[in-house]
Amino acid sequence: MDTNRLIQQIQQLDEQERAVVAALLNQSTIARDINQEFSGQLTFGQRVADRVASFGGSWSFLGLFLGSMLLWILSNVGRPEAFDPYPFILLNLVLSCVAAIQAPVIMMSQNRQSVRDRLDARHDYEINLKAEMEVMGLHTKVDELRDTQWAALVALQQRQIEMLTHIQSHLERRP
Repeated sequence: MDTNRLIQQIQQLDEQERAVVAALLNQSTIARDINQEFSGQLTFGQRVADRVASFGGSWSFLGLFLGSMLLWILSNVGRPEAFDPYPFILLNLVLSCVAAIQAPVIMMSQNRQSVRDRLDARHDYEINLKAEMEVMGLHTKVDELRDTQWAALVALQQRQIEMLTHIQSHLERRP
């Protein structure tokens, strides 16, 4: 393949693909821990949002939430000194506030998870691309080895034919 053509093809690759080609040429690995890389870039607020979303989607939260509501309702039902009598208007306000705060926090966490998933997919693509290039290189080496061995086998066979021809001519000259 022409060197200029190869350079042009490499220049047409995007940055990610050029990095994979460089890793292949340098015989270096491109595998890395995406989780560690991603979590190292999170801000304090992002880590808190992830923990809130993690806790808000757990059975522990559901149990505490239902227990708190039950305790609230039992402490306010049928008592004249109740701080939130029957229609439980204060409870509705608290529930609305919890939902109003929890929903955007969970959405932030989900958005960050989708960014992480895209990083995972990109990394998987790099690994797969390098593996494919390595396999292609191995195919080329096997083909070259086969061609070399084939040429050696043909040369050996030609030599054997020459030897057989020589033996045959020697036998034919004998009385």
